[in-house]
Amino acid sequence: MLIELESVTKIYNQGQPNEVTALDSIDLRIEENAMVCLRGSSGSGKSTLLSIIGCIFPPTSGRAAIAGRQLARLPDRFLTLHRRRSIGFIFQRFNLLPALSVMDNISLPLLPLGVPPAERRQRARALMDRFAIRHRERFPAGQISGGELQRVAIARALVNDPPIILADEPTAHLDTGLSQVFMDLMAELHAAGKTIIITSHDPLVTEHPAIGRIIDIRDGRIHAA
Repeated sequence: MLIELESVTKIYNQGQPNEVTALDSIDLRIEENAMVCLRGSSGSGKSTLLSIIGCIFPPTSGRAAIAGRQLARLPDRFLTLHRRRSIGFIFQRFNLLPALSVMDNISLPLLPLGVPPAERRQRARALMDRFAIRHRERFPAGQISGGELQRVAIARALVNDPPIILADEPTAHLDTGLSQVFMDLMAELHAAGKTIIITSHDPLVTEHPAIGRIIDIRDGRIHAA
């Protein structure tokens, strides 16, 4: 089993008047090379769940493991290295650096891995060619369109060739055509062996034929898996 969560709870602002339980005793298993949709409305806890799987932060309690490695037991520096090598995260609001060029945004994850400059450029350009944004290579990210930003964000998530791809509400800022293009791309990556987890309540995502499993989340709990 690639991803295993047992009794995972996440509490924000614990012990404070504004304490919020985002996840409540989640049990979940996801196999390698699965393509899964975490479905739920805003505030359901699906983005928090994705962030725990993506090693962005640990659960408050419970066990979260990827490929048998318990995330809570890894020191921060090893957790960061694991995330850089194993996970490509496509954020809902892209999280690109607007002042940096498209090239620099895409190649940025390779810097801490010690990849030589020439190889960084080669990998980034291959992805820019794939996603038809090579003509924007030198443009600051803050000067390109929303659809182009999404493609840059996808390229950045793939530049380290991670086995796991996580996408948080990836179609939220895309029109119908670009949403379909995105899902078809995810289907291609899944067919190539990637494990893909997407959070969404968009029918274009949930009803796509490549989605093999839908997990419904409401009020921080799984209601169907």
